[in-house]
Amino acid sequence: MSSSGQHLAAVITAKGSRFVVQHRPTPEPGPGELLLEVKSVALNPLDILQRDVGFVVGSYPAVVASDVGGIVLKAGPSVPPDAPKVGSRVTAFANNFYSQASPNYGALQTRVLVRASMACAIPDGVSSNEAATLPMQVGTTWSGFYSIGIPRSGFEASAKQGLLVWGAASSVGCGVVQAAKSLGFIVYATASEKHHGYIKKLGAHHVFDYKSKDVVERIVKAAKQDGVTLNMGYTAVGGLEECQAILKEFKGKGTSKLASAPPLQPDAPTAEGVKQKFVLAPDAEEARDEHFHFAFIEWLQPKLASGEYLPSPQIKVVDGGLESANKALDELKAGVSATKLVLEL
Repeated sequence: MSSSGQHLAAVITAKGSRFVVQHRPTPEPGPGELLLEVKSVALNPLDILQRDVGFVVGSYPAVVASDVGGIVLKAGPSVPPDAPKVGSRVTAFANNFYSQASPNYGALQTRVLVRASMACAIPDGVSSNEAATLPMQVGTTWSGFYSIGIPRSGFEASAKQGLLVWGAASSVGCGVVQAAKSLGFIVYATASEKHHGYIKKLGAHHVFDYKSKDVVERIVKAAKQDGVTLNMGYTAVGGLEECQAILKEFKGKGTSKLASAPPLQPDAPTAEGVKQKFVLAPDAEEARDEHFHFAFIEWLQPKLASGEYLPSPQIKVVDGGLESANKALDELKAGVSATKLVLEL
């Protein structure tokens, strides 16, 4: 809903407070920005931290969340020529994290500003709800690859290069599996047994139950039998020590590398010969724009159009729109499995 230059938003008015739906002024897009009509918002664990403890919230009032499916209403000056045009249906990564929850850039509102480099057009076969599942997934996947130096060009099959993906049934895990397959990796993934078939459909070559007591030994044995170099890993959810133990077996005379989507705490365990890095995009805005332009416009857009990349995991719509933002985040906080919670606006 939008009228008289205003629109509805789920606003956090103070640190630790819950969302309040209220009107706020609709902004104009600046250089390199698009103004979107938000149709769907998918929720992420980061949103819980921002609401409950003020994580990366610079000031209040704040609007949070990042994952948008919507329509381009306006384009500011200096947007890339291949950016989505006005009227296009898009998936977009709202700049909530990098703006420290500045109200114009959080997804939980009916109008939002996004960087044009962090949005791409979606084909007719992809719904707004499905589009909303993609931005954090794809952005975090490619930021993890950037953090540990995985080349955009990928690997030839003859290289037999493996990637360990821990927590493959999570939203980010689903993205990492699909992107890794497209880059030529042989993917060794972990997930609950009930999700193994789905993760294989997304592109994993082998899937293991992370709850198995001998999961480390089984993954190491499988990779060695396959003649695969499994010296790169990505943990989407937990399993830090297990990943270290596996990757250490393949470091040879060099160093294995592990990207971690969960923040690495100062007292996080380490392992000799394994370099672990928190998932981050480039710091400088120009480099970050180029990074996300590649991820969304150059890489994701054609893969969505060809059907090579599948929106995942399954969607659960929480009824009520913005008025249900607290309810939806509470449900996410309680725990979901291989499911993405979405609000329709």
